[in-house]
Amino acid sequence: MPIYPTDLRLQSFLSYLSNEKNFSAHTCRSYQVDLSQFLEFLADRKHGKDIIKIKREDIRDFIGYLLKYGYEKSSVARKLSSLKSFYKYLTRRKIITANPVRTVKTPKISKKLPGFLTQYQTQKILDISGKDERSLRNKAIMEVLYGAGLRASELVGLNIDDIDMHNEVVTVKGKGNKERIVPLGSYALQAVKEYLAMRKDKTNPALFLNLLGKRLTTRSVQTIVKRIISKVSDASHTNPHTLRHSFATHLLERGADLRAVQELLGHSSLSATQIYTHLSVERLKKIYNKAHPRAEE
Repeated sequence: MPIYPTDLRLQSFLSYLSNEKNFSAHTCRSYQVDLSQFLEFLADRKHGKDIIKIKREDIRDFIGYLLKYGYEKSSVARKLSSLKSFYKYLTRRKIITANPVRTVKTPKISKKLPGFLTQYQTQKILDISGKDERSLRNKAIMEVLYGAGLRASELVGLNIDDIDMHNEVVTVKGKGNKERIVPLGSYALQAVKEYLAMRKDKTNPALFLNLLGKRLTTRSVQTIVKRIISKVSDASHTNPHTLRHSFATHLLERGADLRAVQELLGHSSLSATQIYTHLSVERLKKIYNKAHPRAEE
């Protein structure tokens, strides 16, 4: 798929996301891919129509095109969100006078409840043996992901100085470079201490390194987590976000306040956190239906 680097309006928007909004390179790349696909659609299906001459009908045609070619509604919704942000930017910069995407409705998507592990499964997964540097690193990764509810991208961005051993907290840079401070439990802190004590490279500021001594990538963390979870559990959810979901679910199951969990996760709105209350309710329903004598006919 061509990327259209010569479109100055697209370049300007991507520069705005990176420099003014402080979006990560990964997020900017996602916007770039989505918008480039739209430009490709205009070139192929709309005779190369200029992006500033787009009408609402063109956007609807693009949505129909994506759905026709098998894109999931969630993917279509994300691409539409990218277009909305782009055209909102063009409107604010007075490059266009009317936003053609503003009134286009996002395709309805059913919210999937995030996968999580039981507390017993989590305990098994965190019980990692081995005293070599790699094993200690992997244990620390798992403990910090679950202990602080981090995203994989947040984990790989951590530096050693972000861990405050004395105050037992970690400073995390979340989406949009927003910082938050999250408590870190004794198990996670101990795992980090043991890993750093064994680590050969004492000069690299990055907390987690690969075998070549470079900062670990998000993809590497995904591979590590999948391997560990698959090895000791038959759980179907094996990605780093599973540990984040488990972190939130277990806190709520033990009576944590929803707004506190929102802050710990770094969610900008409470609605993003509320999905975890559904997890807890569904779990309670299962327990009720199984145990209560008048739950079933």
